[in-house]
Amino acid sequence: MIKALLVVAGSISLSLGVVGIFVPGLPTTVFLLGAAACYVKSSDKMYNWLLRHRIFGKYIHNYRKYRAMPLKSKIIALTMMWTMIGLSAGLFIENTTVKIIVVLSGVIGTVAILMVKTLRKE
Repeated sequence: MIKALLVVAGSISLSLGVVGIFVPGLPTTVFLLGAAACYVKSSDKMYNWLLRHRIFGKYIHNYRKYRAMPLKSKIIALTMMWTMIGLSAGLFIENTTVKIIVVLSGVIGTVAILMVKTLRKE
């Protein structure tokens, strides 16, 4: 039963990671790492597929091997994140408290991304 729930959780996380590739502000790597964590405990087949995937595998490989993100990924993530935060807080959110929460969440996300080592080409 636990393994089945982990496969479902991993699949949901993988789906959110895929959506994150196309939706600014939604992280990709975090969800892919979550999917890998669920799959490693539940399905060798799904875990190995994810690690060997030509697109998703590189995100997981870079983080697992180097505990790092490429500079380009950091720049894209921060640019997209702050674009969406600016649009949301500036145009769509009227409540000042909610605006502050959104901006503070962005600051926390920025700090988290900047704390991850930058992957340099070897």
